Amino acid sequence: MSHAPHLVGPGLLEFLTERHLATLTTLRPDGSPHVVPVGVTYDPATGTARVITSGTSAKARHVGGGQQRVAVCQVDGRRWVTLEGTAVVRDDPASVADAVARYAKRYRQPRENPARVVLEISVDRILGNA
Repeated sequence: MSHAPHLVGPGLLEFLTERHLATLTTLRPDGSPHVVPVGVTYDPATGTARVITSGTSAKARHVGGGQQRVAVCQVDGRRWVTLEGTAVVRDDPASVADAVARYAKRYRQPRENPARVVLEISVDRILGNA
């Protein structure tokens, strides 16, 4: 477990580059969890996780509406990692293009989506075993 993203071990970093889906948990306005499958990328140099999505998605609405604490969890057998942090919605072309390029490197080129935004998560806690 690490409270400092830069202290992530090589096993967790490798796990975060393999092609696995994750779940993103955001909070609805009433505080109840909203959990959906996502692709996620992680930049260990900045401690930033990124999820691309449509600007009209519930996850983007939750974060944009002030419910900024989120968690991303990836599991494969006994290996798992959870990235917790504070998210913001970015819709500027440079941020979206950067997130799409990172996503394409880990997964595949996403389909076109003119309403795409990126949830940029400043990770402040990492838990896991990989």
